[in-house]
Amino acid sequence: MTLTTDTSPLNGVDTATLLGTRDAVAQQHEIAKFQFRASNTWVSGTHSRTTVSGFHGAMQEMQHERETVLESDHPAVLVGHDHGPTPVEYLLHAIASCLTAGIVNIAATRGVRLTHVSAQVEGDIDLLGILGLSDGSVRNGYERIRVTFRVEGDADDETLREIVQQSRRRSAVYDALTNPTPVQIDVVTG
Repeated sequence: MTLTTDTSPLNGVDTATLLGTRDAVAQQHEIAKFQFRASNTWVSGTHSRTTVSGFHGAMQEMQHERETVLESDHPAVLVGHDHGPTPVEYLLHAIASCLTAGIVNIAATRGVRLTHVSAQVEGDIDLLGILGLSDGSVRNGYERIRVTFRVEGDADDETLREIVQQSRRRSAVYDALTNPTPVQIDVVTG
């Protein structure tokens, strides 16, 4: 694999900083530990609001440049008021955006100029699981997720496919979806 030594941004990626970050983490592993956080509050019905602002990374508390507020709801057919995407649609966004970021970063470090990256993502869910109408054979979550990328750039088809596969291998969201991730739920009342 060839890494670029050009310091000008490629595909909007500051490759010098990206590779410098990788080198710093290789020398001091403890700066690789991050904790991302989100705060969610119920609004009404199936509508809730999530705020994302702070996180811990590079051995310090940090803030995003701006606080992000995400609305989530169900469509009317699922007893909601459609104030925002469903939580499972955010999951589709998460896998697509994580893989896309990886593709762009990997292409930049390989010196590949991209001209187009887009993804179509579909997820199949059978509501029998969520509604408790299954004998246990229907899961609550997605039965399968399909991601189809259209990638164009100044590399041959094989190289572009390799970049997508490397992104898949390095994607945090892909990993969380395809490997069991322990989830702890605590409850505070009153």
